Amino acid sequence: MFLIINIVFILLVFRILFNAKVLKRLMEYHWGFLLKFQHIFFLLIFVIITFFTENYFLDVPELIWSVLSVIIFNVGIYSLVYFYLVPEFYLSNKYPEFILFALITFLVSSLFRILLEPAVFNMNFNESLSNTKFLYNVYTAQGIVILVASFLGITKDKFLIEQDFKDLGEEKDQLYLDLLKSKMNPHFLLNTLNNIYSKSFQPSENTSESILQLSKLLQYIIYDTSKEKISMAQELSSIRSLAGLYQLKYNNVLNIAFTIEDEETIELIDVPPSVCLTLFENALKHSAVGIEEDSHIHVSYKIRNQELLFEIINSISRKKNLVGNMNDSGLGNEAVINILEKNYAGRFTFISEPAESNNYQTILKIKL
Repeated sequence: MFLIINIVFILLVFRILFNAKVLKRLMEYHWGFLLKFQHIFFLLIFVIITFFTENYFLDVPELIWSVLSVIIFNVGIYSLVYFYLVPEFYLSNKYPEFILFALITFLVSSLFRILLEPAVFNMNFNESLSNTKFLYNVYTAQGIVILVASFLGITKDKFLIEQDFKDLGEEKDQLYLDLLKSKMNPHFLLNTLNNIYSKSFQPSENTSESILQLSKLLQYIIYDTSKEKISMAQELSSIRSLAGLYQLKYNNVLNIAFTIEDEETIELIDVPPSVCLTLFENALKHSAVGIEEDSHIHVSYKIRNQELLFEIINSISRKKNLVGNMNDSGLGNEAVINILEKNYAGRFTFISEPAESNNYQTILKIKL
């Protein structure tokens, strides 16, 4: 009865340890320590169980030597199952072979103990402590060792897969962020440099302004995008710089307007770099500003009900071949959503859809 109670206790503890929420927290920090802790914890429990079950048949000091020999023997069995049988057969999808060799290990280890222990140690068998009870204890103990070793060996693979998945997810997020950084059209930057070069033969205020705006934009790309988060003021400054370069390219005739409310908050609120800039780039690409008449872009920022609201309303090109396919922004939007999921899971709303009067609206809301 005592052995059954201990087995139930072990199962309950392992059930708690493998609770999804507990595992998630432990996996986030010390998943390697968790694996080692499970081995140590089981070994301690097994030592206690062995001591009390052997105590029925042996007296000190033979009891101590018997417990030590059983522990050393079962550490070998545990290691055999955990380090060899599970990876070699179970994780290779050779389930029948795994079951067969686990069963052989159980029978051989049990038989070894049954034949060896009574012969080496002076076990006291009588009417109340029969050899049947001894056999029951041996079979139960060996079964527990093999089952727990198999269970931990299998879940170890689960841990490693989850850790690899987490690492891959972080790498994916980083790739998305790199994608956002690289979305700044290099042709546009080259064209801007060429325009500045051509205008430099006749120096004007536009030339120096172009250099200033380009310098701000390059500073943002080189330095700010390498940070995890930047202030909303820096993000809006990069958007203004990009808009300024477009304005200078088209002699300041573009209908690009900004409405910035709650300006006192833009230095205090941090956002992932390139998110808002990418949305603005998409608007530039598909609004046909500088190409078609009546094209426009309106960017607004404000704080409402503890929520950041960033909105872009832009015209839609009547001639799609002038600005490319509207679906080109899909990958950019997907990257933006993944970055937002990483930083504001369950706290943001992203809308990108056609609006009235041949316009397109992009709305980003983030709960602060």
